[in-house]
Amino acid sequence: MSEIITIANQKGGVGKTTTAVNLAASLAIAEKKVLLIDADPQANATTHYGFHRNDYEYNIYHALTGIKKLSEVILNTTIPGLDIVPSNIGLVGVEKEFYDKDIESRELVLKKQIKTVQSKYDYIIIDSPPALGLITINALGASNSVIIPIQCEFFALEGLAQLLNTIKLIKKTINPKLNIKGFLPTMYSSANNLSKQVYMDLLQHFESKLFSFTDESGASDYIFIPRNVKLAESPSFGKPVIMYDVKSIGSIAYQNLAGAILGAKVG
Repeated sequence: MSEIITIANQKGGVGKTTTAVNLAASLAIAEKKVLLIDADPQANATTHYGFHRNDYEYNIYHALTGIKKLSEVILNTTIPGLDIVPSNIGLVGVEKEFYDKDIESRELVLKKQIKTVQSKYDYIIIDSPPALGLITINALGASNSVIIPIQCEFFALEGLAQLLNTIKLIKKTINPKLNIKGFLPTMYSSANNLSKQVYMDLLQHFESKLFSFTDESGASDYIFIPRNVKLAESPSFGKPVIMYDVKSIGSIAYQNLAGAILGAKVG
């Protein structure tokens, strides 16, 4: 049975799409069968893999509204074992399409669609939009767990309580199996005192939910995603960072995260 992981945070610009794209690629390079679902109307995960609007006719919107089956909108990427469900700006209209449905039907549409393809994949990664609306609720309702990227900058923890309450509510109502897989510090800079302070705050409050890895010497450390030029450049080339510069510190960080996921090591 595949594991379904949503990358979520209602704040924009915290590294959700970067994490979804590069975690999916790193898992696929580790020879796992992976499906990346772009559930963000901005479609940045889709373009990150080099797909543009004219490259595909159908997307996640058509699957959520029942026009197409999820299997009919899946695209193959250039990475063996990694497929993607593309998105489009039209996804913003999906809530209007759901207006006449009952609450449970509205919140579990994505879960029902995923069930039709779930057996084909080891991991399904969902990139959610920067809002706690119906699309994000669908993503969390369909998932086993959630990874929460936390930007190591000012106001990083602002609004986090609202997200945690939403996760708690979804766990209590439509998805009892939903758990927080871990918090992921992103955009970390060792030269920035604010980055260090936010990182220390995360250690203080969420240490048991931070991902860790063990290096070649046997020493363990927590995983954070650094500020990295190669990470920033790779989307413009339509590639995840592991295919753009495998030895960059950004690529290594996401490979470590994939290793932690594969080893189920949190804290």
